[in-house]
Amino acid sequence: MESKRVATLTLDDGRTIELPIFSGTLGPDVIDIRALGKLGVFTYDPAFFSTSSCTSEITFIDGDAGLLYYRGYPIEQLAEKSDFLEVCYLLLNGELPTAEQRAQFNQSITHHTMVHDQLARFFNGFRRDAHPMAVMVGVVGALSAFYHDSLDITDAHHRTVSAQRLLAKVPTIAAMTHKYSVGEPFMYPKNKLGFVENLMYMMFATPADDYVPNPVLVRALERILILHADHEQNASTSTVRLAGSSGANPFACIASGIAALWGPAHGGANEAALKMLEEIGDVSRVAEYVQGVKDKKYKLMGFGHRVYKNMDPRASVMRQTCYEVLKEQKLENDGLFELAMVLEKTALSDPYFIERKLYPNVDFYSGIVLRALGIPSNMFTVIFAVARTIGWVSQWNEMISDSEYKIGRPRQLYRGAVRRDFVPVAKR
Repeated sequence: MESKRVATLTLDDGRTIELPIFSGTLGPDVIDIRALGKLGVFTYDPAFFSTSSCTSEITFIDGDAGLLYYRGYPIEQLAEKSDFLEVCYLLLNGELPTAEQRAQFNQSITHHTMVHDQLARFFNGFRRDAHPMAVMVGVVGALSAFYHDSLDITDAHHRTVSAQRLLAKVPTIAAMTHKYSVGEPFMYPKNKLGFVENLMYMMFATPADDYVPNPVLVRALERILILHADHEQNASTSTVRLAGSSGANPFACIASGIAALWGPAHGGANEAALKMLEEIGDVSRVAEYVQGVKDKKYKLMGFGHRVYKNMDPRASVMRQTCYEVLKEQKLENDGLFELAMVLEKTALSDPYFIERKLYPNVDFYSGIVLRALGIPSNMFTVIFAVARTIGWVSQWNEMISDSEYKIGRPRQLYRGAVRRDFVPVAKR
């Protein structure tokens, strides 16, 4: 990676250094600051908002323009024309599959969906009222104890097998987590069902009745998975990369990503948006609540986005899906959904929100859709983890394959005590 352009930095003591400037295929230029250590100084960038931690060819986001591309393909096109496993292949391999590659990939995933029988016994160690994400962190992390035949991260074949196992088994574990929390028997995957159909079957079927997934609802959940599959170097993805940089096995790395996703500021946003709607309670309170938001009395959840300073490109797809699901489930007149639509209309027409670009984001609509699908709110982040597993795995695999791969080691600005001598307890 060579650069013909440089940025010159001059310190207050007169020392200077030239720092290379690099350009990506899309997005802003970056200044390579690695040579700053030669001067004995480092940069200060809390939360890394202005720091590129890696090079990547997977996902591109332009928050100002409202763009999200997977391997160069606009998210809107993929959500409309593709399916989740095809998107998974794209994220992992960089290209859309041929018909033959697609069939082989789908078959590989299908035949990895079962989990080791002993793994099912892990669930008995958790309380029934444990948060599903707590169970997910523990059980996914334990996969390495059962599938240690594919843990050599320097072996490309091992990485491929681990990636396929994670992609296939995380939905099974997610469904088992749900079944355990509601006291129902586990439903094992069926090879004749598609990826999303299988997830819904394992979550909602019981031994007492036949269950046939509704194609409209299957498509809605498929879009949710596609829209959440990857999102560049967010908190959970960065966690996976940092954990992976130490050489940790892929199952442990994905478990670390699940732990990071659990945070309400990250994966819990759609659950928080639905909780907000429940707190508003009735359409008659929308005007009062909106005014309360303006007065800084309430928080408006599910609106605006840290990255997107324009409309979240995923939100328009999710909005259409939302209306399709509500119509299919005959929920258009349901009180909570009616409330959500009134709040949406109010916010989209109010100058206060328009000027601040507080548009409904994907979390606002996905929470409504997940509820309409019959998925309890404590499972929302689990579904997010199912979707994001492919992004985590793709990013992890890219990092391991990178020629510049090394263990992550952020620096710090130390503001603690200077050197002190120990004082015996009797003299303190």
